[in-house]
Amino acid sequence: MNLEPGRCYVLLGENGAGKSTLLRVLAGLLLPTHGKVTVFGGATPREARARIGYMSHAPMLYDELTGEENLRYFAHLYEGRECLTPAEALRQVGLDPDLKRPFGQYSQGMRQRTSLARVLLPTPELLLLDEPFSNMDVESAQQMVALLAGFRAKNRTIVLTTHQRELAAPIADYVLTLKAGRVAEFAKGNPTQ
Repeated sequence: MNLEPGRCYVLLGENGAGKSTLLRVLAGLLLPTHGKVTVFGGATPREARARIGYMSHAPMLYDELTGEENLRYFAHLYEGRECLTPAEALRQVGLDPDLKRPFGQYSQGMRQRTSLARVLLPTPELLLLDEPFSNMDVESAQQMVALLAGFRAKNRTIVLTTHQRELAAPIADYVLTLKAGRVAEFAKGNPTQ
């Protein structure tokens, strides 16, 4: 299968179907057991890691730090690269960088948006998002969809997993259903954003 730039691909499937594993392979965190994966015209995911942003199901942020303190810590991983400032990344996802509340006291929607801000620091071209709508109320999920639509409009490619097809439908250019580690269905979506 080939993924086109500036499109949103939604991965569906039962637990254990291979959605998260596929994201980890695309991120270069796992090697494929069969076949070959290339990104950006021929590079392996490991060679192209600087151009890929991966948001796992777990937030991977520190509960005792504020959102900005968390992002400041992660920004040090990208020293020498042109990146967003922590405040810019937080603003891009609709959060106030001056919020002094620790991350552990954020609502689920705020936690997910802060996790997305962490991924956006190095301005990746390919966003890999594992369950970005999990445990979110409908309004927060709709805000996340609007954010993702904006990133897709900037020619970023998005691959996301979800169990909530209806939430991702407004931005889904393509919907892939996985079964037992294989693509069982590849259908064109009907994005409205």
